[in-house]
Amino acid sequence: MPTTEILISALVIFVLRILNSGIGTLRLIVVTRGQRLLSAVMAFIEALTFAYAIAIVSNNLNNPWNLAAYCGGFSVGAYLAMVLESRLIRSFVSINIIAKTRGHEIAMALRAAGFGVTETEGEGRDGVVTVLRSIVVSRDVSRALAIVHETQDDAFIAVEPALTLYRGYMGGRTTQL
Repeated sequence: MPTTEILISALVIFVLRILNSGIGTLRLIVVTRGQRLLSAVMAFIEALTFAYAIAIVSNNLNNPWNLAAYCGGFSVGAYLAMVLESRLIRSFVSINIIAKTRGHEIAMALRAAGFGVTETEGEGRDGVVTVLRSIVVSRDVSRALAIVHETQDDAFIAVEPALTLYRGYMGGRTTQL
């Protein structure tokens, strides 16, 4: 049975690695959004927590509790950061839809659900197609895709990140982003 000191050491390592991993994941998101100063501050904190955690582990590499806490804290931190990102940080994606038939019906269904949609006519391999483009909040992607599938199950769909937005219709309101 491990001593109280060993368990406290493992707990400290676990918490530090959760912070380290979580900050690292969120820092990458901040970097992709071009927030340099915040990214630099987060990098400092990330490096500091890493250095402290690895110093504790390297003092006794034969302690399996410390090693398990180190690895477990990293995985839990990565998971928690992804959960936080999906709930706290508003990110957008571009949904591009190419429909051979029923394109206008897809656009009307998406608009009725509160999504902004740009509808254009295009030329595909087999003739005229409707090209639809909608920028949506990431958490609404599955709802938008369900509407598309209900309207035309075989429509071509490409979903990609939308990193920078400036103006437009988002979720029932015209906004200056």
